Amino acid sequence: MLIKLTGGTVYDPAGGIDGQRQDIYIQDGRIIDKPDEGMKVDKEYNLNGKVVMAGAIDMHTHIGGGKGNIARILLPEDHRADPVIRSQLTRSGCGYVMPSTYVTGYRYAEMGYTAAFEPAVLPVNARQAHMEMGDIPILDKGGYIMMGSDDYFLRMMTAKKDQQAINDYVAWTLRAAKGIGIKVVNAGGISAFKFNQRKLDLDEKNAYYNVTPRDVLVTLARAVKELGIPHPLHVHGCNLGVPGNVETTLDTIQGIGGLPMHLTHIQFHSYGTEGDFKFSSGAAQIAEAINKNKNITVDVGQILFGQTVTASGDNMRQHANHQFASPNKWVCMDIECDAGCGVVPFKYKDQNFVNALQWAIGLETFLLVDDPWRIFLTTDHPNGAPFTSYPHLIRLLMDKSFRNDMLATIHPEAQKMTTLASIDREYSLQEIAIMTRAGAAKLIGLQDRGGLTAGNWADITVYTENSDREKMFEKPDYVFKDGELVVKDGQVVHVTWGTTHTVLPEYDASVEQGLKDYFDRYMTMKLGNFKISDDEITEDGRGSLTVHPLQGGAV
Repeated sequence: MLIKLTGGTVYDPAGGIDGQRQDIYIQDGRIIDKPDEGMKVDKEYNLNGKVVMAGAIDMHTHIGGGKGNIARILLPEDHRADPVIRSQLTRSGCGYVMPSTYVTGYRYAEMGYTAAFEPAVLPVNARQAHMEMGDIPILDKGGYIMMGSDDYFLRMMTAKKDQQAINDYVAWTLRAAKGIGIKVVNAGGISAFKFNQRKLDLDEKNAYYNVTPRDVLVTLARAVKELGIPHPLHVHGCNLGVPGNVETTLDTIQGIGGLPMHLTHIQFHSYGTEGDFKFSSGAAQIAEAINKNKNITVDVGQILFGQTVTASGDNMRQHANHQFASPNKWVCMDIECDAGCGVVPFKYKDQNFVNALQWAIGLETFLLVDDPWRIFLTTDHPNGAPFTSYPHLIRLLMDKSFRNDMLATIHPEAQKMTTLASIDREYSLQEIAIMTRAGAAKLIGLQDRGGLTAGNWADITVYTENSDREKMFEKPDYVFKDGELVVKDGQVVHVTWGTTHTVLPEYDASVEQGLKDYFDRYMTMKLGNFKISDDEITEDGRGSLTVHPLQGGAV
């Protein structure tokens, strides 16, 4: 079937197209060059006056894994208040701050998103995470595999195993858990919490393993680079949410030694200690460091006001923050020899000084980082806000007067502590397309997504131009997934199943000798059960598995 999208205004940074009227042709799920004159168009869409972009990609969103299910169990009132009733096409579901799987897919697609990546897949829980993501319709997905606080890795570090041995273990773990990248959460800190340490700074040693977070980060960043994994080491830094952590973050950027590193939810790591409240913005310092260090990429983790739930593997920081739980209930746990988990409901309030300044810090960071190819639009769903708030966030970035109107309503002392009102920058449609499409695809290593040139899969979103960018981005006219129309006028009209993106780095098979002994002695799961097979990802005909090539070159 040949489909023609006629006359739309195209924003395709990957293809170098910035607001040009252009026809797009789709055949067999992919975008093709203009066909020969004799070929018959089976379906044509008139897109005059419409804005056309590739399908959006959320490169950091918590959509699969045990922490999400704990959050759902913890907040039944959230589900009761937000039901989605089954139609002839869709299944029932519920939840606003942590929607059920089907609802997650529907709501993402209805905003123009066609892919989303879970940033914290525990290897021991990877099978459940993939099964849960497999129930999310329409979207492509993938996962970053958590390492850095697992007992086996820390034992290797303590024993001063060489880099090649570490690389083999990282590659084996990534393949076993079917991931596309490696994630570190509070490097070594989740483990340190189990030994009764309540904080762990960048150069502070884990009391049991005698290893510092800096040691962990440099070793894993080097492994990711040497293995050729396209996505750089994905880092949730030390001291999340702690006033003064801006210095830790700056030290982390410098201490990685030029290796590629992605700092996630950077807003939560950009706090100073100035002012009467001993809490201030470090966004300018962080943005300056990002602008200077081209090896660093970040996503923001913007907070937006309202009820949400924080869910993280960082049990050290979640335990410290449980006193702020709203409503007052929380969960914190150990997860075998892998890591931990903390779930704390939270309500961000615009008249709370700290919350108000957090809001401003995130926006300052967005606006002060020069290169939209190295900063990405996230709320760290659901930690900063549910993903359904993205259209509102886009308007804040694209409309200075709206942003300043919002600024005028927050806590007055927070207004005094931010430079936000003096920042004139407004994001363009091309910049939005970079950080939510082309840049995200490039960062993750997706070879044929995030762009609209021939050969790309036809993941395409069409919007009606509107000066109110929130209204524009919350309800697209059309969304195509792999060339099939899945959303029309902001409503799902067809349900498909996306692919799971992975990489397969090479490793020395002898690594399994030591691992088998370790599993037999310490784990509740046997080595053979730990590894996920391809057919488990694709069972029931829901989606497929896509393996992306590795990058060449050692450090």
